[in-house]
Amino acid sequence: MKATIRKMGNSQGVLIPKAILAQLGLENEVEMEIVNDTLVLRRPRQTPRQGWAEASRQIAADGDDTPVLGELPNADDAELKW
Repeated sequence: MKATIRKMGNSQGVLIPKAILAQLGLENEVEMEIVNDTLVLRRPRQTPRQGWAEASRQIAADGDDTPVLGELPNADDAELKW
């Protein structure tokens, strides 16, 4: 299948037909790389921040969620009036 490279704002792009996107299971985001002079698009291997919520719960359950730097007052804080 051939496709036309089109101007899109300050960039250029290729429109991918909806049927092809559906067939590949691509939705909002793709990983893109060049392999042997070929542009390869694929589904992201994992979603951003995948597993962060569970890791945060485990850290809190272990009691290891105390601030690392502690309290750091600014030098001029004494002059502020709240």
